[in-house]
This record gives sequence, structure tokens and C-alpha cells, in this order.
Amino acid sequence: MTAPVVSIAYHSGYGHTAVLAEAVRTGAAEAGAEVHLIKVDEITEEDWGTLDRSDAIVFGSPTYMGTASGAFHGFAEATSSRWAGQDWQDKLAAGFTNSGSKSGDKLHTLQFFQILAAQHGMHWVNLGLLPGWNSSTASENDLNRLGIFAGAGAQTNTDQGPEGVHKADIATAEHLGRRVTRTALTFARGRAAA
Repeated sequence: MTAPVVSIAYHSGYGHTAVLAEAVRTGAAEAGAEVHLIKVDEITEEDWGTLDRSDAIVFGSPTYMGTASGAFHGFAEATSSRWAGQDWQDKLAAGFTNSGSKSGDKLHTLQFFQILAAQHGMHWVNLGLLPGWNSSTASENDLNRLGIFAGAGAQTNTDQGPEGVHKADIATAEHLGRRVTRTALTFARGRAAA
């Protein structure tokens, strides 16, 4: 069976979200995917072609003012030509985001990604982890320390650069990359058997 193609379509304003994109790529590659990082604010025709041939697209953006960044919104609007033909129907989709606050309304950004995926007829892959850091014996170093189910969420202090992205959030993003790849392999086996 050929390796699934996983593309990470993301925007990073200050480098924090790029750290998470790299982590998703690491996890996906470890699980056997052919992985492509695509900066949506620098997207080329070749990048669009890569997205079109991908088995899964993982969306990523910082959460600014309660939603994805303006650059990501521009990319989302540009996907309308794919929407018209349902070109991405039955691909897998997932998402990740970062904000300065523990909540920061990250869930709204992930829901924006979910709705975008649904409009394209894509299948959403959730994080698949129970919440971490929610008991007296838990730790801020737990996977899914922020307790988000829809995708990978990260919190980085506003006075720190990309080096300040929490190690547990990086590990959670790696988990998401592995999960998306494994799900893509399962889908491919199912299609082959059908």
C-alpha cells in the first residue's frame, strides 16, 4: 500500500504555529505518510496541486481575536473553486491552533476548520485523546493538557517566541499527525476492500 499524502495547510504569524506544523509533520512522517508543509499566505499553483492530490489536509492557524488569522481566512475563501466541484470530497481533515491564553477561544478556530472541511465534504479527524492535566496527580506535561477534543490546541505565553511553545503541546501535535496518518491508512484499506 502506498504512503498516504498528508498536507499541512497553515499560517503562522509569529512562528508559534509553525512549530506546531512541524510537529504535525513529524508525527505524520513517523506513521508513514508523505508529508507536505504549505504556508497558505505564500501558496503557489504547485501547492494547490499538492492539496488536490492529498489524502488528508490538516489546517493550522493561530487564534487571533477568537478565530483563525486573516491570512487563513483568505486561503479558506480561495478554496471555493474546489468547493464548487467538491474536489476535496472524502479527503480527511484535521486542525490545530495556538493562542496566548489557556482558552483563547481556540475552540472557535477549530470549529471554523471543521465547518470548512464539512463544506468540502471532508471527514474530520478529532484528536482522540482524553484530557490531560485535570486531576491532582496530572501534570502540565500531559498530552492534551488543555483538554481539547476537536483538534490539537496549544498555549504560548505572549512574551515568548517560538521557543516558548510548550513541549506537551508539541507532543500533542505530533500525536495528531500520527492519528491522521493512521486514519488515512485505514480509509485506504477500506476503499481497497470495497
